[in-house]
Amino acid sequence: MTGTDAATRKRLFLRTWGCQMNVYDSARMADVLAPLGYAPVEAPEGADMVILNTCHIREKASEKLFSELGRLRDLKREREATGQGMVLAVAGCVAQAEGAEITRRAPWVDIVLGPQTYHRLPEMVARASRAAGAVIETEMPVEQKFDHLPEQVASQGITAFLTVQEGCDKFCSFCVVPYTRGAEYSRPTAAVVAEARRLVAAGAREITLLGQNVNAYHGEGPGGRAWSLGRLIRELAEIPGLLRLRYTTSHPRDMDDDLIAAHREVPALMPYLHLPVQSGSDRVLAAMNRGHTAAEFLAVVDRLREARPDLALSSDFIAGHPGETSEDFAQTMALVERVGFAMAYSFKYSPRPGTPAAGAPFQVPEVEKDARLQALQALLRQQQDEFNRSRVGLVVRVLLTGPGRHPGQVAGRSPWLQPVHLAAPLELVGQEVPVRILAAHPNSLSGLLAAGEGIPASLSAEEPAPA
Repeated sequence: MTGTDAATRKRLFLRTWGCQMNVYDSARMADVLAPLGYAPVEAPEGADMVILNTCHIREKASEKLFSELGRLRDLKREREATGQGMVLAVAGCVAQAEGAEITRRAPWVDIVLGPQTYHRLPEMVARASRAAGAVIETEMPVEQKFDHLPEQVASQGITAFLTVQEGCDKFCSFCVVPYTRGAEYSRPTAAVVAEARRLVAAGAREITLLGQNVNAYHGEGPGGRAWSLGRLIRELAEIPGLLRLRYTTSHPRDMDDDLIAAHREVPALMPYLHLPVQSGSDRVLAAMNRGHTAAEFLAVVDRLREARPDLALSSDFIAGHPGETSEDFAQTMALVERVGFAMAYSFKYSPRPGTPAAGAPFQVPEVEKDARLQALQALLRQQQDEFNRSRVGLVVRVLLTGPGRHPGQVAGRSPWLQPVHLAAPLELVGQEVPVRILAAHPNSLSGLLAAGEGIPASLSAEEPAPA
């Protein structure tokens, strides 16, 4: 075991809520703590350190956190009764927004840290072991955490996340991200490419580039000139062994010509894009401070589909934003009908303290928000089912990521991010293989391995499909 031995090994349990960036942050927290002897475990029972990495976007985030902290208090007391200890930390966006409230309501928490400070975790652990009371680190530091993270990264598996941009300057009326993640920052291209190479060397075959507004990326490139996300994608696509690239989350205002062209010209860039719109009403979009109209969003969609005809789209929607009328909601439903989404996330509006919408007049009654959300989700589920069924009968390239739930089964991902299950030998994990899709399920596909490039006929379940 590198850096320590079994006698000094410490157990680290990380629970992650929320977005893919939180998943990435949790992985990097584990990397930061590894030199101290911490190794990840699957449950908090018996852990020497527990970190709850929180998300402030979803409804009732704080309530979920305090409920979990109550359970962990009992585990911590049990360990203390046997002469052992548990360092309990709360990280992420709820920690950033509600640090003082966390220590007031849960004084057994040892460390509260915002998403910009986890590179200082070893120092915080040392301080917590000496201090009486919680260590709170929720300031937005001048130095960038990425400059202080260890170069060594643990394997994330066949698919990996890589943060390239963080923070947001958009200040949507409903969103806390600018207050919890800070201003937009783009990592230098050399650092991103170097980390991508390390992830591929550790086994990654697909990398998803992450950012709160990832397509606003403008990292410093060679010679000091800023690179766009499209330019970065072209560079990453040249890494040997990297088969696929994705990126999320995007903003319609930042979808420039070079990025749209990359969808047409870079085979490794998968034909699936998450592009939040939130509403189909220009009046509501203005109240949300989105900075675009419904027509402008649709124009971006049309340009993307012209560049990549097989592109599938997902999106985000909020039902019942303050001031939304029945006519506004009807315009959202019309936009959904017009675009046709392969998948979408939809929520009824819930106020976030400190955001402009929280105190806005004309709050929509809960019963009306519920009714609108149910209608919206029914339409989105119908579109997702239709998209999944449209894959049946096709032979598609599937990246196999690991064993399935049943003996002899392997799981993978289609180019459109759908889970795919099929019978195949485990030695094919990590490869892109041709799969004939036989059935569509609510959230996945199933198929048969087809003979094709790199797949001997003896391993396939059928002859290759005719050209």
